[in-house]
Amino acid sequence: MNWPNEARLALSIVINVEEGAEANIRDGDKGPEPVDELQAVPHKPIRAHGNESNYQYGLIEGAPRIMKLLDAHGMTATWTAAALALERSPGLAKAIAARGDEVCCHGWRWVHQFQMDEAEEREFIVKARDSIMASTGTRPLGWLSRYLHTDNTRRLLAEEGFLYHMDDFSRDVPFREDVTLADGRVQPMVILPYALDTNDMKFWLTPAYAPEDWLKYAINTFDWLYDEGGRMMSIGLHLRIIGRPGRIWAFKAFLDHVAAKSGVWIAARADIARAFAAQDPAWEFHHGL
Repeated sequence: MNWPNEARLALSIVINVEEGAEANIRDGDKGPEPVDELQAVPHKPIRAHGNESNYQYGLIEGAPRIMKLLDAHGMTATWTAAALALERSPGLAKAIAARGDEVCCHGWRWVHQFQMDEAEEREFIVKARDSIMASTGTRPLGWLSRYLHTDNTRRLLAEEGFLYHMDDFSRDVPFREDVTLADGRVQPMVILPYALDTNDMKFWLTPAYAPEDWLKYAINTFDWLYDEGGRMMSIGLHLRIIGRPGRIWAFKAFLDHVAAKSGVWIAARADIARAFAAQDPAWEFHHGL
């Protein structure tokens, strides 16, 4: 890939916002989310008030720490947000918009959509899109599911005006997928691969995984892709995970390492998708971009 200003690497910093949109019986769910740090869940349909407060920590403490670091380094991020989370945290939505950062759809709520039929999934996508537009003043152009999606997802996204889809882990560069719409027309979509190996969610999954381990792995990934040139790196973070005082220093150290390198394009995912599409002579812009 040829990146703007002859950059060697495109870096996408992804901040997931799920807090307030997780499973909760107050919202009609059968039970609560597992407690993140312990992976424990009550075996009865009750509110897990302690875990709700764990999610609130991400909003109250984690988000300000993350924004402070991004501001200090002058770096942009893409916030993959469950729409309801931003509705319930209007101050955060306003702060993200004030930074000029991109918000990508992470569903209407932070729930699994792979079990939805086509009509339910379309409603889920449209509701999320319209909600984020109302919360931030800008319509989202990208989509990230909670882990899994359906055979209809990319067609529905294309029909509802989305530019890119993140539910892919197959490579370190964007690629194009031609999507056949319901009316038979073919429309291109940018597939903007995400990454699980650099995601801070591994702190939950492997208790022995320390911030030092994550930092070393993230820096090694960055350096290797930087040396290869023409690549894209995604790093996925969560307010309630990396925002903890025992972990936030590792994010700062990673940003310090990035800032010391020249030729790095730190960009919103929508801008990366546009840069990719602009290099495809067959591309037709269906999104008014």
